[in-house]
Amino acid sequence: DAPRFSFSVPSINWEAPMKRYHWKVLPQGMKCSPTICQWYVASLLSPVRAQRREATILHYMDDVLVCAPDNFILQHTLDLVVQVITSTGFQLQEDKVQRMSPWKYLGLEITARTIVPQKLEISCNPKTLADLHSLCGSLNWVRPWLGLTNEDLQPLFNLLKGERELVSPRELTPEAKTAIEKVQKTLSERQAHRHQPELPFKFIVLGKLPHLHDPLLITDWVFLSHQRSKTITKPQELIVQLIWKAWMRLRELAGCNFTCIHLPVKLTKEMFEHLFQSNANFQISLDSYTGQISVHTTSHKLFNEEFHLIPFEERSRRPLKALTVFTDAS
Repeated sequence: DAPRFSFSVPSINWEAPMKRYHWKVLPQGMKCSPTICQWYVASLLSPVRAQRREATILHYMDDVLVCAPDNFILQHTLDLVVQVITSTGFQLQEDKVQRMSPWKYLGLEITARTIVPQKLEISCNPKTLADLHSLCGSLNWVRPWLGLTNEDLQPLFNLLKGERELVSPRELTPEAKTAIEKVQKTLSERQAHRHQPELPFKFIVLGKLPHLHDPLLITDWVFLSHQRSKTITKPQELIVQLIWKAWMRLRELAGCNFTCIHLPVKLTKEMFEHLFQSNANFQISLDSYTGQISVHTTSHKLFNEEFHLIPFEERSRRPLKALTVFTDAS
C-alpha cells in the first residue's frame, strides 16, 4: 500500500517545484490503510481461487488459511499463494507458515477433525462493568463452538444490569462463580467438528442440552437471544427464530441450505399445513427452502433425550401470602 500513498512538499515561497514522495511504511493510524491492505491481498488471491477451485482459501487481514481435499492439491495451492504474495513485494516469514496440525487461525485451533478456541483467558474476578463486558463478549464468541446455553451464562448476564458506567464496581455472586467454573470445564472438554464435504447439513431444534461424547458431528450451535421479548411469545415463534438464525449462520459459513430441518414437536400433516398457512413468520423462515421438514426424531440417542422446549411456567397453583394485583389484559 505504501507506494499508493503519495504526498508533495512545497518549497519555501514556491521557489522550486514541489518535491514528491511516497511512504515506505504507512504511518500508524493511517485512515483506511487496513481496508486497502485487505483489498489488495484479496485481489492477489482471486486468480488463485479461480485456478484451484477444489481448494478453499480463507483470508482476513494478514492471515491466510489454505484448505484442500488432499495433500497434493494443498501443496500446489500453497505454493501458488506464496508465489503471488511474495512476487508483489510482501514479505513472508517461513516460521509462521503452519504446515502441521494443529493449525491456529483467528483465535481458533484446528485439528484434523475438530475446532476449539485457542487458550482463552477467563477473568475469574472482574471488578468493573467494563471487565464484565469483556468477559461476556469472549464467552459469546465461543458459544457457537462449545454449546454454552443461556442458562449456563444467565448468572453472568444478570450482573450486567444496574448502573451503566463502565467503571461501576461489580462483584461475582456465588452463582456467577459456579457459571465460570462450568465454562472453564466446557472449554477443556467440548469442541466443534469440522465439516465433512460428503455429509449434508441438517438443523435440529433441541430443548434441554444433553451432554454426550460420540461420533455425532456438531459443527455449530444456535441459541435464542438471552434478552427475551416482554410480550408473550408462542413456542412456534421461538422455533421460527431458531430456524432463521441457523439459516443465516449456514449461509454465512457454507453458502448452502439445510437438507432437512427437524422440529421438536410431533405434528400430523394437517397440523403442519395449518401452522404453515396461519403463521406468516413461519412462512418467511422457510421461504425458498427446498429441503425436508421432519417432525420425527432420528435414531441417534441425542434426539431421544427428554426435551424441555416449552418455557418454564412461573405460576403458583396455591394462593400466596403476597400482594394481589389485577391488571387489564386488553
